[in-house]
Amino acid sequence: MCLGIPGQIVEVSDSDKKLAIVNVGGVKREINIACVVNEAHPVSSCIGDWVLVHVGFAMSRIDEEEAMKTLQLLTELGEIQAELRAMRESARV
Repeated sequence: MCLGIPGQIVEVSDSDKKLAIVNVGGVKREINIACVVNEAHPVSSCIGDWVLVHVGFAMSRIDEEEAMKTLQLLTELGEIQAELRAMRESARV
């Protein structure tokens, strides 16, 4: 399964190589944005864009509402996973 994590582009680090800094849940990392730029949407216009990040690449642009919904779902899934893990561990006793 492939999972794209929403992040917001906060800086262009190398426009020639199409590299940018994305903020994903407070963690900043450099990603490749070649898949989300074109003549109508150049590298310089990407700051502030929300993108789905997968293995170091921005795979697509998304709107902020979709990004927030996805982040909320991922948070809830993490909470559910923690609950299931706790239930499994308590069942072993």
